[in-house]
Amino acid sequence: MDSGDASGYSAGVDDDYESLLSTTDAELLKRAWRNEKAAPEILQFEAALVQRSREQIQLMEETVEEFSNNGADPLAVSLYQMDLDRTLFLLRSYLRTRLQKIESYAFHIQKTSDLWNRLSKQEQKFTERCIDDMEQHLDQSVLSKLPHGFKSHLKQSSLSLADDMVPDPQLDQYVICRSKRFLGSFQLDDRHGEEPVNIEANDLYALPYKSIKPLVESGQIDLI
Repeated sequence: MDSGDASGYSAGVDDDYESLLSTTDAELLKRAWRNEKAAPEILQFEAALVQRSREQIQLMEETVEEFSNNGADPLAVSLYQMDLDRTLFLLRSYLRTRLQKIESYAFHIQKTSDLWNRLSKQEQKFTERCIDDMEQHLDQSVLSKLPHGFKSHLKQSSLSLADDMVPDPQLDQYVICRSKRFLGSFQLDDRHGEEPVNIEANDLYALPYKSIKPLVESGQIDLI
């Protein structure tokens, strides 16, 4: 093989490798988005994936601008733009879904260390701002007008033992899920008389989220 062929072959391998990386990250982002939308609780923030997706978006934006300025084939520009729009949609929807969960369960997330540590630094700051705003709103609109024993943001009264005013995600709700590989017999919970579920590869199942939560967190099962 001469040097020209070698350089062409090397460029082709590099292009295939970059394409594979792009496709893989796109699929990983789609998977993270689907899992986040379907899970009742907030999941671990995919920091590395989000950073790579942002870098990929920046690169695609520069490519589209360069192609447009150089008079490239409009079809090629359109295809690059479609890929860019798809990645932007997935990333924005993923982040927006997480913010919606934070707004719904801010107090619960803040007081649960495991959930708090799943947030990015920016999300933690957003949570703190949400809580400050909600506390201020509740104080001004309701709590300041109530008797002393009913002024808590977290408890219905001073006699409450738990934070019964704090909504939390319903982990017992059923979700649609699919395993990429055969997992065999799986015991949903430790209740007596509950039959194990035989989880096959690529089959769809409707199962309680709480039972399969470890499998979701370990990446063995995807939510749909």
